[in-house]
Amino acid sequence: MDPTWTTTVLLVPCVVVLTAGFFYLYGVVIGLLSKTSVRNKVVVITDALSGLGKECAGAFHKGGARLILCGKSWEKLEELGDDLANADPTVTFPPKLVLLDFGDMDSMPEAIAEVLDCYGCVDVLILNSSMKVKAPAHNLSLELDKLLMDNNYFGPATLAKGVLPSMISRRTGHLLLVNSIQGKLTVPFRTTYAASKHAVQAFFDCLRAEVDEYGISVSTVTHTFISSAAENTATRSLWSLLYTRKPRGVSPDEAAAEIIKTLNNKRNEVVIAPSLPKMAVVTRCFFPNVFFAVMAAGVKAADASEKM
Repeated sequence: MDPTWTTTVLLVPCVVVLTAGFFYLYGVVIGLLSKTSVRNKVVVITDALSGLGKECAGAFHKGGARLILCGKSWEKLEELGDDLANADPTVTFPPKLVLLDFGDMDSMPEAIAEVLDCYGCVDVLILNSSMKVKAPAHNLSLELDKLLMDNNYFGPATLAKGVLPSMISRRTGHLLLVNSIQGKLTVPFRTTYAASKHAVQAFFDCLRAEVDEYGISVSTVTHTFISSAAENTATRSLWSLLYTRKPRGVSPDEAAAEIIKTLNNKRNEVVIAPSLPKMAVVTRCFFPNVFFAVMAAGVKAADASEKM
Protein backbone atom coordinates (compact mmCIF):
# COMPACT_ATOMS: atom_id res chain seq x y z
CA MET A 1 0.00 0.00 0.00
CA ASP A 2 1.17 3.51 -0.80
CA PRO A 3 2.74 5.03 2.36
CA THR A 4 1.21 8.42 1.51
CA TRP A 5 -2.26 6.91 1.35
CA THR A 6 -1.70 5.09 4.64
CA THR A 7 -0.58 8.31 6.32
CA THR A 8 -3.63 10.14 5.01
CA VAL A 9 -6.00 7.43 6.25
CA LEU A 10 -4.43 7.61 9.71
CA LEU A 11 -4.34 11.40 9.87
CA VAL A 12 -7.98 12.06 8.95
CA PRO A 13 -9.49 10.43 12.08
CA CYS A 14 -6.87 12.19 14.22
CA VAL A 15 -7.80 15.57 12.75
CA VAL A 16 -11.50 14.89 13.29
CA VAL A 17 -10.92 13.86 16.91
CA LEU A 18 -8.68 16.85 17.61
CA THR A 19 -11.19 19.24 16.03
CA ALA A 20 -14.06 17.79 18.05
CA GLY A 21 -11.94 17.98 21.19
CA PHE A 22 -11.10 21.61 20.50
CA PHE A 23 -14.75 22.59 20.15
CA TYR A 24 -15.65 20.63 23.26
CA LEU A 25 -12.97 22.38 25.31
CA TYR A 26 -14.01 25.72 23.83
CA GLY A 27 -17.58 25.12 25.01
CA VAL A 28 -16.36 24.14 28.46
CA VAL A 29 -14.18 27.26 28.74
CA ILE A 30 -17.03 29.53 27.63
CA GLY A 31 -19.33 27.90 30.16
CA LEU A 32 -16.82 28.43 32.95
CA LEU A 33 -16.26 32.04 31.90
CA SER A 34 -19.99 32.75 31.91
CA LYS A 35 -20.30 31.34 35.41
CA THR A 36 -17.32 33.16 36.87
CA SER A 37 -18.11 36.52 35.26
CA VAL A 38 -21.83 36.83 36.07
CA ARG A 39 -22.68 34.50 38.97
CA ASN A 40 -25.00 36.33 41.40
CA LYS A 41 -24.64 39.55 39.40
CA VAL A 42 -27.58 41.62 38.18
CA VAL A 43 -27.44 41.53 34.38
CA VAL A 44 -29.77 43.63 32.20
CA ILE A 45 -30.19 42.60 28.54
CA THR A 46 -32.03 44.90 26.15
CA ASP A 47 -33.82 43.39 23.15
CA ALA A 48 -33.67 40.04 24.92
CA LEU A 49 -36.11 38.66 22.34
CA SER A 50 -33.60 38.88 19.48
CA GLY A 51 -31.42 35.93 18.52
CA LEU A 52 -28.40 37.37 20.30
CA GLY A 53 -30.50 38.44 23.28
CA LYS A 54 -31.87 34.94 23.77
CA GLU A 55 -28.41 33.42 23.40
CA CYS A 56 -26.99 35.75 26.07
CA ALA A 57 -30.00 35.18 28.33
CA GLY A 58 -29.52 31.41 28.17
CA ALA A 59 -25.78 31.56 28.82
CA PHE A 60 -26.01 34.04 31.70
CA HIS A 61 -28.98 32.26 33.26
CA LYS A 62 -27.00 29.01 33.34
CA GLY A 63 -24.11 31.00 34.79
CA GLY A 64 -26.20 32.00 37.79
CA ALA A 65 -26.90 35.64 36.92
CA ARG A 66 -29.85 37.62 38.25
CA LEU A 67 -31.34 38.41 34.86
CA ILE A 68 -33.50 41.38 33.92
CA LEU A 69 -34.81 40.78 30.40
CA CYS A 70 -36.08 43.78 28.43
CA GLY A 71 -38.18 43.76 25.27
CA LYS A 72 -41.15 45.27 23.48
CA SER A 73 -43.57 42.32 23.81
CA TRP A 74 -44.72 41.21 27.24
CA GLU A 75 -46.13 37.92 25.92
CA LYS A 76 -42.84 36.96 24.25
CA LEU A 77 -40.87 38.02 27.32
CA GLU A 78 -43.05 35.72 29.43
CA GLU A 79 -42.42 32.85 27.00
CA LEU A 80 -38.66 33.43 27.21
CA GLY A 81 -38.82 33.70 30.99
CA ASP A 82 -40.78 30.44 31.23
CA ASP A 83 -38.24 28.66 29.02
CA LEU A 84 -35.37 29.81 31.21
CA ALA A 85 -37.26 29.04 34.43
CA ASN A 86 -37.29 25.35 33.52
CA ALA A 87 -33.66 25.19 34.61
CA ASP A 88 -32.74 23.99 38.10
CA PRO A 89 -34.10 26.68 40.48
CA THR A 90 -31.52 25.77 43.11
CA VAL A 91 -28.66 27.08 40.99
CA THR A 92 -30.36 29.87 39.01
CA PHE A 93 -32.58 32.86 39.67
CA PRO A 94 -35.96 33.34 37.95
CA PRO A 95 -35.54 36.14 35.38
CA LYS A 96 -37.36 39.42 35.88
CA LEU A 97 -39.11 41.06 32.92
CA VAL A 98 -39.34 44.73 31.94
CA LEU A 99 -41.14 46.25 28.97
CA LEU A 100 -38.67 48.52 27.21
CA ASP A 101 -39.05 50.31 23.88
CA PHE A 102 -36.29 52.73 22.88
CA GLY A 103 -38.65 54.04 20.20
CA ASP A 104 -40.86 55.45 22.95
CA MET A 105 -38.59 57.86 24.80
CA ASP A 106 -41.45 59.14 26.98
CA SER A 107 -41.62 55.71 28.64
CA MET A 108 -37.91 55.58 29.47
CA PRO A 109 -38.01 57.12 33.00
CA GLU A 110 -40.60 54.56 34.09
CA ALA A 111 -38.68 51.69 32.48
CA ILE A 112 -35.42 52.75 34.14
CA ALA A 113 -37.13 52.96 37.54
CA GLU A 114 -38.59 49.48 37.01
CA VAL A 115 -35.18 48.06 36.09
CA LEU A 116 -33.61 49.51 39.25
CA ASP A 117 -36.52 48.34 41.41
CA CYS A 118 -35.93 44.71 40.42
CA TYR A 119 -32.81 44.29 42.58
CA GLY A 120 -31.93 47.82 43.64
CA CYS A 121 -28.82 47.94 41.44
CA VAL A 122 -27.33 46.84 38.11
CA ASP A 123 -23.96 45.11 37.76
CA VAL A 124 -23.92 44.52 34.00
CA LEU A 125 -25.89 46.35 31.30
CA ILE A 126 -25.83 44.79 27.82
CA LEU A 127 -27.18 47.23 25.23
CA ASN A 128 -28.16 45.01 22.34
CA SER A 129 -31.00 46.90 20.61
CA SER A 130 -30.78 48.18 17.05
CA MET A 131 -33.03 49.48 14.27
CA LYS A 132 -31.92 49.27 10.64
CA VAL A 133 -33.04 51.19 7.54
CA LYS A 134 -31.58 51.12 4.03
CA ALA A 135 -32.68 53.89 1.66
CA PRO A 136 -31.36 56.95 -0.20
CA ALA A 137 -30.97 59.88 2.18
CA HIS A 138 -33.49 62.08 0.38
CA ASN A 139 -36.18 59.40 0.76
CA LEU A 140 -35.93 59.26 4.56
CA SER A 141 -38.39 61.42 6.47
CA LEU A 142 -37.38 63.45 9.50
CA GLU A 143 -39.73 61.30 11.60
CA LEU A 144 -37.90 58.14 10.53
CA ASP A 145 -34.54 59.82 11.18
CA LYS A 146 -35.67 60.65 14.71
CA LEU A 147 -36.98 57.11 15.30
CA LEU A 148 -33.63 55.65 14.23
CA MET A 149 -31.74 58.00 16.52
CA ASP A 150 -34.07 57.16 19.42
CA ASN A 151 -33.59 53.40 18.98
CA ASN A 152 -29.87 53.41 18.24
CA TYR A 153 -28.53 56.37 20.21
CA PHE A 154 -30.84 58.26 22.56
CA GLY A 155 -32.40 55.10 24.02
CA PRO A 156 -29.17 53.27 24.90
CA ALA A 157 -27.56 56.49 26.14
CA THR A 158 -30.57 57.31 28.32
CA LEU A 159 -30.68 53.84 29.87
CA ALA A 160 -26.94 53.93 30.55
CA LYS A 161 -27.23 57.32 32.24
CA GLY A 162 -30.18 56.02 34.25
CA VAL A 163 -28.22 53.15 35.84
CA LEU A 164 -24.89 55.00 36.18
CA PRO A 165 -25.65 56.72 39.52
CA SER A 166 -26.17 53.30 41.12
CA MET A 167 -22.92 52.00 39.65
CA ILE A 168 -20.99 55.10 40.69
CA SER A 169 -22.25 54.89 44.28
CA ARG A 170 -21.20 51.23 44.45
CA ARG A 171 -17.97 51.93 42.49
CA THR A 172 -18.50 48.91 40.27
CA GLY A 173 -20.33 47.99 37.09
CA HIS A 174 -19.93 47.09 33.43
CA LEU A 175 -21.63 48.71 30.45
CA LEU A 176 -21.38 46.71 27.22
CA LEU A 177 -22.58 48.10 23.90
CA VAL A 178 -23.26 45.74 21.01
CA ASN A 179 -22.68 47.95 17.97
CA SER A 180 -22.49 47.69 14.20
CA ILE A 181 -19.25 48.11 12.28
CA GLN A 182 -21.02 51.06 10.66
CA GLY A 183 -20.17 52.92 13.83
CA LYS A 184 -16.63 52.93 12.42
CA LEU A 185 -17.19 53.28 8.67
CA THR A 186 -20.01 54.40 6.40
CA VAL A 187 -21.81 52.59 3.60
CA PRO A 188 -24.08 54.27 0.99
CA PHE A 189 -27.85 54.26 1.54
CA ARG A 190 -27.49 53.89 5.30
CA THR A 191 -26.96 57.54 6.18
CA THR A 192 -29.06 57.87 9.32
CA TYR A 193 -28.32 54.34 10.49
CA ALA A 194 -24.56 54.93 10.21
CA ALA A 195 -24.95 58.34 11.87
CA SER A 196 -26.76 56.78 14.85
CA LYS A 197 -24.10 54.07 15.17
CA HIS A 198 -21.28 56.63 15.04
CA ALA A 199 -23.08 58.68 17.69
CA VAL A 200 -23.56 55.81 20.13
CA GLN A 201 -19.96 54.64 19.59
CA ALA A 202 -18.66 58.11 20.40
CA PHE A 203 -20.90 58.37 23.47
CA PHE A 204 -19.55 55.18 25.05
CA ASP A 205 -15.95 55.94 24.04
CA CYS A 206 -16.25 59.25 25.90
CA LEU A 207 -18.07 57.64 28.82
CA ARG A 208 -15.31 55.05 29.26
CA ALA A 209 -12.81 57.72 30.31
CA GLU A 210 -15.35 59.52 32.51
CA VAL A 211 -16.26 56.53 34.68
CA ASP A 212 -12.90 54.77 34.87
CA GLU A 213 -12.10 56.39 38.23
CA TYR A 214 -15.22 54.77 39.71
CA GLY A 215 -14.16 51.25 38.75
CA ILE A 216 -16.80 51.03 36.01
CA SER A 217 -15.89 49.27 32.76
CA VAL A 218 -17.25 50.26 29.35
CA SER A 219 -16.88 47.84 26.45
CA THR A 220 -18.03 47.85 22.84
CA VAL A 221 -18.46 44.66 20.81
CA THR A 222 -18.66 45.55 17.12
CA HIS A 223 -19.90 43.14 14.47
CA THR A 224 -20.79 43.20 10.78
CA PHE A 225 -24.27 41.84 11.44
CA ILE A 226 -25.89 38.99 13.36
CA SER A 227 -26.95 36.12 11.13
CA SER A 228 -27.68 32.44 11.57
CA ALA A 229 -26.40 31.60 8.10
CA ALA A 230 -22.87 31.97 6.77
CA GLU A 231 -22.44 33.45 3.31
CA ASN A 232 -20.06 32.40 0.55
CA THR A 233 -17.77 35.33 -0.26
CA ALA A 234 -15.31 33.55 -2.55
CA THR A 235 -16.67 34.86 -5.86
CA ARG A 236 -17.50 38.46 -4.92
CA SER A 237 -15.76 41.62 -6.04
CA LEU A 238 -14.17 44.03 -3.58
CA TRP A 239 -16.94 46.60 -3.60
CA SER A 240 -19.71 44.00 -3.67
CA LEU A 241 -18.33 42.64 -0.39
CA LEU A 242 -18.24 46.11 1.13
CA TYR A 243 -21.38 47.54 -0.42
CA THR A 244 -23.82 45.68 -2.64
CA ARG A 245 -24.03 42.73 -0.26
CA LYS A 246 -23.35 42.47 3.43
CA PRO A 247 -20.05 41.03 4.64
CA ARG A 248 -20.26 37.66 6.32
CA GLY A 249 -22.12 37.98 9.61
CA VAL A 250 -21.59 36.26 12.93
CA SER A 251 -23.98 33.79 14.51
CA PRO A 252 -25.74 34.64 17.80
CA ASP A 253 -23.75 32.01 19.70
CA GLU A 254 -20.44 33.37 18.36
CA ALA A 255 -21.39 36.90 19.39
CA ALA A 256 -22.61 35.74 22.81
CA ALA A 257 -19.34 33.88 23.41
CA GLU A 258 -17.41 37.05 22.56
CA ILE A 259 -19.59 39.08 24.93
CA ILE A 260 -18.92 36.61 27.74
CA LYS A 261 -15.17 36.79 27.14
CA THR A 262 -15.30 40.59 27.01
CA LEU A 263 -17.14 40.78 30.32
CA ASN A 264 -14.60 38.42 31.87
CA ASN A 265 -11.43 40.16 30.67
CA LYS A 266 -12.96 43.68 30.58
CA ARG A 267 -11.56 44.57 27.18
CA ASN A 268 -12.48 48.06 26.02
CA GLU A 269 -13.21 47.17 22.41
CA VAL A 270 -13.71 44.02 20.37
CA VAL A 271 -14.36 43.81 16.63
CA ILE A 272 -15.95 40.59 15.34
CA ALA A 273 -15.52 40.74 11.58
CA PRO A 274 -13.71 39.05 8.69
CA SER A 275 -10.45 40.57 7.51
CA LEU A 276 -11.99 42.60 4.66
CA PRO A 277 -14.32 44.78 6.81
CA LYS A 278 -11.46 45.29 9.26
CA MET A 279 -9.26 46.34 6.35
CA ALA A 280 -11.98 48.77 5.27
CA VAL A 281 -11.89 50.43 8.71
CA VAL A 282 -8.12 50.85 8.47
CA THR A 283 -8.39 52.13 4.89
CA ARG A 284 -10.99 54.70 5.97
CA CYS A 285 -8.60 56.00 8.63
CA PHE A 286 -5.33 56.11 6.68
CA PHE A 287 -6.43 56.23 3.03
CA PRO A 288 -9.82 57.96 3.05
CA ASN A 289 -9.81 58.88 -0.64
CA VAL A 290 -9.30 55.23 -1.59
CA PHE A 291 -12.22 54.22 0.64
CA PHE A 292 -14.48 56.90 -0.82
CA ALA A 293 -13.57 55.83 -4.36
CA VAL A 294 -14.44 52.19 -3.60
CA MET A 295 -17.79 53.23 -2.12
CA ALA A 296 -18.60 55.39 -5.14
CA ALA A 297 -17.63 52.57 -7.49
CA GLY A 298 -19.99 50.30 -5.59
CA VAL A 299 -22.90 52.69 -6.14
CA LYS A 300 -22.14 52.92 -9.86
CA ALA A 301 -21.85 49.15 -10.17
CA ALA A 302 -25.18 48.66 -8.41
CA ASP A 303 -26.87 51.21 -10.69
CA ALA A 304 -25.44 49.53 -13.76
CA SER A 305 -26.61 46.06 -12.70
CA GLU A 306 -30.13 47.35 -12.01
CA LYS A 307 -30.38 48.83 -15.51
CA MET A 308 -29.34 45.59 -17.21
